[in-house]
Amino acid sequence: MSLSSLKACLQVARSPFSSFGLGAVRTATKRAGGTVANHGGSPGKRLGVKKFSDQYVIPGNILVRQRGTQFHPGQHVKMGRDHTLYAMAPGYVRFYKIPGTKKDRKFVGIVLSRGEKLPRDEAALGRSRYFGLVNLNDFKKPATEAAAPSS
Repeated sequence: MSLSSLKACLQVARSPFSSFGLGAVRTATKRAGGTVANHGGSPGKRLGVKKFSDQYVIPGNILVRQRGTQFHPGQHVKMGRDHTLYAMAPGYVRFYKIPGTKKDRKFVGIVLSRGEKLPRDEAALGRSRYFGLVNLNDFKKPATEAAAPSS
């Protein structure tokens, strides 16, 4: 074999477009674009506190939307199956903690008058009861007034 024929064979094998050697080389048709960290994700769920302390609410108003129980239901508040807290009576919202309870739980409650504090001292003040549209505590009279005849 001559040197020129050997050189021709090496040229053919070295060429990327020849059918003899490595075959055709594909070139990119699109630019390389990297990856995104979160890929867009899903829309927000609008969680959080909806009614704040001292705001007036009516029955059915949503107080807190949450996943799990960051806040627990207190007086006149119920919890839905998705842990949403909602009002059961008209009144004013109060956020409070009961010291000494499990992990100092945070509670949300409703008071019927603006000046009340929670947690309520039931021994001194009685239970906070709401029945329909009537505050039953307004009709409670001391025993001395009820026994005295009116003239």
